[in-house]
Amino acid sequence: MKPSTQDRTEGKLHEVKGKVKEKVGKATNDPDLEVSGEAEQNAGKVQKWIGRAEKAVGE
Repeated sequence: MKPSTQDRTEGKLHEVKGKVKEKVGKATNDPDLEVSGEAEQNAGKVQKWIGRAEKAVGE
């Protein structure tokens, strides 16, 4: 798998995991888990962006 594809895939995975953590944190009234989920979502978005940038420049 190309690095750009791997970055985009892993980024999406982190976004999904972060969204789940955020929802569970809200449901259980756990602000730490909610913030952790938001942070993981943001990290996933950055990683996806890096994958797109790598693809754009041709790796």
